[in-house]
Amino acid sequence: MPVTTLRTRATVQSLAATLLPIMGVVFVAFLVIGIAMPVLPLHVHGGLGQGTFVVGLVAGSQFAASLVSRPWAGNFSDSKGAKRGVIVGLLAAAASGLLYLASLYFTAVPLASVAILLMGRGLLGGAESFIITAAVSWGLALVDSGSTGKVIAWIGMAMFAAFAIGAPAGSALYANYGFAAIAAATIAAPLVPLMLVARLPAVAPTHHARFSFVEVIGAVWVPGLGSALGSVGFGAVTTFVALLFANHGWDNGWLAYTAYAVAFITARIFFSHVADTVGGAKVALVCTGIEAAGQALIWMSSRPEMALLGAALTGFGFSLVYPGFGVEAVRRVPAHSRGLAMGAYTAFLDLAQGLASPALGLIAAGARLNVVFLVSAGAVLCAALVAWWLMAHPTDLEGSTQ
Repeated sequence: MPVTTLRTRATVQSLAATLLPIMGVVFVAFLVIGIAMPVLPLHVHGGLGQGTFVVGLVAGSQFAASLVSRPWAGNFSDSKGAKRGVIVGLLAAAASGLLYLASLYFTAVPLASVAILLMGRGLLGGAESFIITAAVSWGLALVDSGSTGKVIAWIGMAMFAAFAIGAPAGSALYANYGFAAIAAATIAAPLVPLMLVARLPAVAPTHHARFSFVEVIGAVWVPGLGSALGSVGFGAVTTFVALLFANHGWDNGWLAYTAYAVAFITARIFFSHVADTVGGAKVALVCTGIEAAGQALIWMSSRPEMALLGAALTGFGFSLVYPGFGVEAVRRVPAHSRGLAMGAYTAFLDLAQGLASPALGLIAAGARLNVVFLVSAGAVLCAALVAWWLMAHPTDLEGSTQ
């Protein structure tokens, strides 16, 4: 066996040994978010008798809190240490479960119960921001600079796997034991990985003059914009593909989510190293093209098999869009500001997900539903233009144009 193959295999094994504990922490922590995703609308609407606006308000409060807390989470990870950032996030997530539980004592006064739920969701959004921002920053600090794409891809894969498993688990808990079980799981689950985190090596914060959040935004806004535009296809599939299946009279619309998830995870398992090897912008350019092709295929689909293939192409392409642009974002700031950079970079994704689905919904209301996927394909192709621009304007590790 060639020596280079042995070295590559050893490097992968070493990287896995370093990142798997952090991935495990992220997976358990994000199960908390996953278990609540399918049941919160049922609880707020059916259990508390509130309308769709309040349902959207409760669900969206987590997104808003995540967006607002990204700079704080990044600064904390850089100045106090990423390990501490993860611990703070886990404790905050458990505390959000206490607020979930407290809301059940006020179900006779639905608005009071909703208000407490809003506080819990807001706290959970801040917790999510701390956990994922600090976890990526921690992983980046533990490995060499040539593995940036792998760190972002692998830790993100743990997050998406938690969503995929948490949703059916949460539905089963709610169906059998009610919202109290969701609250109890939200309290208990984040406390489990605390024992694991305590044994992991910390990385001391560096004492350099750090970028301000405004400076970091200025450094990462171009790859952030690319990631935001590239995420529109993800939002289109998760929000509208089931409706498309229903409108066509096709059965088993959930298969589109499965096709998307399987392709997404497959790409991250086998190709997470490519952004580090050939460059983040090149990977983003190719993968936005694949994602846009998937969206176009869904738009043109006359049979469910075409839509399923389109969903799979979308998942495969988007899987490497985020780490591809993420590599470019990290390269534009010094190492001691990576936490803040990842917070700022991810904020673009938060904002895009908060705006894209309502905007696509307005388009769907005035046109045929499949047009949503044509518009989404156009947005993703704009992300490809951003990737092309980044290829034409490379930067070194200190953020200066070459």
